Amino acid sequence: MTVAGIDIGTTGCKCTIYNDKGQLISESYEAYKSDISPEMHKISPSVVWEKVQEVIGDAVKHVTDLKGIGVTSFGEAAVLLDINHEPVWDSLLFSDPNGREECQHLIHHFGTEYLNKITGLCPDIMYTIVKLMWLKNNQPKVFEKCKRICLFEDYIVYKLSGIFQIDHSLAARTMAFNVHTLMWDEAILSFAGIDKSMLPKVVPIGTTAGPIKTPLAKALGINEKTLIVSGCHDQIAAAIGTGVYKEGMVVDGTGTVECMTSIYHNRDVDERLLHRGNFARMPFLHDLHVTYAFSFTGGALLKWYREKIGALEAKANKKEDQSDYDYFNAQVDNTKPTGLLILPYFAGAGTPYMDMEAKGTILGLTLDTTKEDLYKGLMEGVTYEMRLNLERLSQAGVHVDCIRATGGGATSEIWLQMKADILKKPVTSLGAAQSGTLGCVMLAGIACGMFNSIEEAESIFVTLHKTYYPNEGMSALYDDLYEKYKKIYPAIKNI
Repeated sequence: MTVAGIDIGTTGCKCTIYNDKGQLISESYEAYKSDISPEMHKISPSVVWEKVQEVIGDAVKHVTDLKGIGVTSFGEAAVLLDINHEPVWDSLLFSDPNGREECQHLIHHFGTEYLNKITGLCPDIMYTIVKLMWLKNNQPKVFEKCKRICLFEDYIVYKLSGIFQIDHSLAARTMAFNVHTLMWDEAILSFAGIDKSMLPKVVPIGTTAGPIKTPLAKALGINEKTLIVSGCHDQIAAAIGTGVYKEGMVVDGTGTVECMTSIYHNRDVDERLLHRGNFARMPFLHDLHVTYAFSFTGGALLKWYREKIGALEAKANKKEDQSDYDYFNAQVDNTKPTGLLILPYFAGAGTPYMDMEAKGTILGLTLDTTKEDLYKGLMEGVTYEMRLNLERLSQAGVHVDCIRATGGGATSEIWLQMKADILKKPVTSLGAAQSGTLGCVMLAGIACGMFNSIEEAESIFVTLHKTYYPNEGMSALYDDLYEKYKKIYPAIKNI
């Protein structure tokens, strides 16, 4: 018995198939391009759908017992469909620069506090409702053709099953969804000029839509009884795929961006403090919620170091089986902090400040500072920033007991121990590289009856490798540096 997960990203889509023993049976990936210009950031829904069919078809070539397909995707970007349910225009990505005026209109009418309280989001041009308002104002002929509005997960679910439904977590990325009632907010929709009937039905995470459409099943070589399942927002799928689904647990994903997804119960938190820290709030499983804390530059800073400073040295000196980053890590003195204080705002500041004008800052340089110190200092700076986020979350009532690490940064033992020392929490790496689709596979397996619970699915799919515990001596040294770190941004933000 097998189940598939589809992960739809902004640069490509992936399909992985696992059996009920947790073994990877097959996987397939197809890349596609976004259309990025200074004026607009777009992606073609038709191209994405074409590539999704390709990865499914490739992954199922030698699979005969597929029970279900779960779908997860990035958020925010809307797919506008005409009367025939075909895309009428490309989708504007979350990074698209348009919608500032429309966002201000929403804020002026409702107030930031109201929007945050209802939607769990701090108003921003990235969210779906703002982009829809911009399209109505600037592409009226396009919008006139629009009869249905989806996001990418529910667009693909519709194309596979013929059912329009969106899960709670993805709906919560629109800034038009009430995270308390778990319904579309009619006041916001009315102000934006969006008819609620254009939007999909909202369902809990991991809800079955129905069987795959018969003609499509035949075309792809899939059993006609294969169930299509609405998964969740991709960040939440990543959390589930690491076994993070209980209150007090956090998954720390270190890719280009550093993002921590925290699980909490809404009864315990001060929403005003979450709002003050720009922390989004989204529905999760079992009456729990999630929030995101992130830095725009996580692994991106180490890539910057490699490209601007260390590439030639690594190429000349690394061992044949070493990556550049393995070489850099091997040069680091891990017996003491560097003493450097680096604000990791090389692409603006994420939570809690959300300041796109913020710039990176390096303090503490001396004539004894080495390039190896700089490399390690970049890791320290990112980790100080995440400690700042966890501190703000704790003040709001979101408490962290343990952290599970994923992404490219989770392969660095030096960084994982540093995180344990600075964050003063146990940090656990996983037994194998976890696919972004694994959480979606687990949800689909539960929906199809392959597993009885998330706990059973976790016991089969998630293996833990090593837990890094805080070193008291190192933590004390880092505590002193962190107290200084906290003072830097408020002191220089107006310079």
